[in-house]
Amino acid sequence: MIEIQDIVKDFDGNMVLTGVTETIQRGEIFAIIGPSGQGKTTLLRILGLLLKQTSGRILFEGKPISQISDSDPIRRRFGMVFQSPVAFKDSVYHNIALGLRYRGFSKEVIREKVLQKLDEIGLTGYENRKATTLSGGEKQRVSLARVMVTGPDVLILDEPTANLDPVSTEVIEDLIRHYNKKLGTTVILSTHDLMQGQRLADRVAVMMNGRFIQSGPIFDVFTRPCSEDVAKFIGISNVLSGKIIRKEEGMSVILVDGIEIHAIAEEAVGTRVKIAIRPEEITLHTGPDRWSSARNILFGVVEAVRPFGIISLISVKTGDLILSVQVTWQSIKELDLKPGVQVTLSFKAPSVHIMPDENSHAC
Repeated sequence: MIEIQDIVKDFDGNMVLTGVTETIQRGEIFAIIGPSGQGKTTLLRILGLLLKQTSGRILFEGKPISQISDSDPIRRRFGMVFQSPVAFKDSVYHNIALGLRYRGFSKEVIREKVLQKLDEIGLTGYENRKATTLSGGEKQRVSLARVMVTGPDVLILDEPTANLDPVSTEVIEDLIRHYNKKLGTTVILSTHDLMQGQRLADRVAVMMNGRFIQSGPIFDVFTRPCSEDVAKFIGISNVLSGKIIRKEEGMSVILVDGIEIHAIAEEAVGTRVKIAIRPEEITLHTGPDRWSSARNILFGVVEAVRPFGIISLISVKTGDLILSVQVTWQSIKELDLKPGVQVTLSFKAPSVHIMPDENSHAC
């Protein structure tokens, strides 16, 4: 549906986008993730036809749209919702009806469409309320309804739940799914919330240094990062450097700070690599032989216990390495985990992800 071809954006000598290329399919939810200040909002504003790129092209259904006029009807096929909820100093009804009035719909049609959208966003009966008096979550629902009441083919969302509480976030996410699945709206969104990206998106792109470092299906990006930068951003704290020293029983043995780790790798013996192991892929034991099915078994000592939401991250020192392990609160209590406790870590060879040794900003 949308082809992004080598988009560059320069603000007075400051390169914000340095060559973004991607294809977005009709009817998918495409999420852009990445650290702050990497160009996500700038790219979305260009896609939303609110900003012009310095160079490169955007094709919409095969036609260039980079230089269309402000009055071109194609603009009506795009709608954008911003990070901070926009509420005009008028009633909720007139806020949602704004785009319909500009399009010349009759009062009867406008009323029918607005009341339908109010029911859809769970704000029936709010039509006469001042939009500026609503909560942040309610304002964002109104902002979303104001865009969607005009029936855009492409919905662009810039951090749509960044300032919202968990309950309001869930409501907005349900609405995004509704518009995508029920209406077939193509959705492009940016988010700092990695879990939100996994919950909503069909595909995800990681943006760093003004370009997409890696893009693909959710499972691929979050389990097979292409570089150390991507691995660390998506939450894989265990990124280690090593060298393949031999092949053994169809596996590669990687020497990491004096410790041998078994992995599935195609690289040749002698190759230096980075390995990534997700904390949740490592099992922690304090008792006797319960880990015999795992290829990798390491012995260590708990260095720290850090709460992290409904789970905790346990730092374990094994040799010269420190590995993070994800453990539930219940397991911490049952195993009496605290600094100084001796533990055994186990993880399977397929859990070890291999990456190039040199970190790449374009992999």
